Order: sequence, then C-alpha cells, then structure tokens
Amino acid sequence: MLLHKTEIRVRYADTDQMHFVYNGKYFEYFEVGRTEMLRENGLPYDTIEKQNYQLPVIETGAKYISPAFYDDLLIIESIVKSNPIFRIHIDYRVLRLNSNELLVVGFTEHVFINVITKKVVRPPKFFRDSMKPFF
Repeated sequence: MLLHKTEIRVRYADTDQMHFVYNGKYFEYFEVGRTEMLRENGLPYDTIEKQNYQLPVIETGAKYISPAFYDDLLIIESIVKSNPIFRIHIDYRVLRLNSNELLVVGFTEHVFINVITKKVVRPPKFFRDSMKPFF
C-alpha cells in the first residue's frame, strides 16, 4: 500500500457563503495530494508527460462528513491500495490537522493515455516499476 500525506491550509477563496470549504474544492485538494504523492515517488506529472503519457481522471466521488473552515490546516491522505494493472484507483481522506477529525473521504480513478493518440494504454513500465516497492 502507498500512503502519502499532504498538508493544506484553507484559503478564504476556498470557502462559500456558509463559510464552509466549497464542496468542489475537495477535488482540487485531492489533486494536490495526488500530485505530491507522485512527485515524492519520482513521478511528477512532467516526467510522465515527457514519456508521452497523460493520466486523466475518469471517475470521482466524495462523501462529506464534516465541514472545514477558513484557515483550518488539513491533511490530505492519498492512498493506493493495489498495484495499478490497468486503472489507477486512489482513495483520499481529508482530516483536520489539530483534531484529526475526518472531514471527507473520496476517490479518483485514472487511466494512462498516449499523449498523441489520446488512446487508453496500460500503465508504462517506468510507472509500474516505481510502484512495485509498495505492493
């Protein structure tokens, strides 16, 4: 299993009229967590793209448990539970840092595509090799 934690501070612009973090922002937070997880494991998006691959999101979901507010420090946990064979499924947990309160759970699912043809392909060898130590 691959688990990565990223800290985010809620900006005023992230909140809505109720002073909660706007629900759509959590998908941006998921992206930050995912990007940092890949970067920490030697796979920043530009490295993937230089190898002529892209990694689009094909499915998402979120369950909102408790709101986050302006200036809260959040932890975004990004979790890959199984070795990506075709699709890459990443689970997320968003927690308030000071209390460890669970705020949101969610997921994103991705496929690799060829940068030129935009056709779905299996995860490339360099990606599979970087994931091997975790599974």
